[in-house]
Amino acid sequence: MKVLWSVMIVLILLLQVRLWIGEGSFAQVWSLQRAIAEQYAENATLAARNERLYAEVRNLRNEQGAIEERARMNLGLIRQDETFFLVVEP
Repeated sequence: MKVLWSVMIVLILLLQVRLWIGEGSFAQVWSLQRAIAEQYAENATLAARNERLYAEVRNLRNEQGAIEERARMNLGLIRQDETFFLVVEP
């Protein structure tokens, strides 16, 4: 009977070690969940940046004044607090 109890205790200890340490353990699962959450946050940031870039490209493709405004902004001819208006003479 003592041998059976000894074997059972050793098995329980080995299973506990495997549960908390090693591959497939709680520690590994928690670290993977944390990495997934960080990746979701980074993907959301990149998706927002991509949407802003797509909106800017759509604006540049659809409006001729946007191209000139962008060029003037890059050259420093328009300050951040100014508004650019393109007046087209007939």
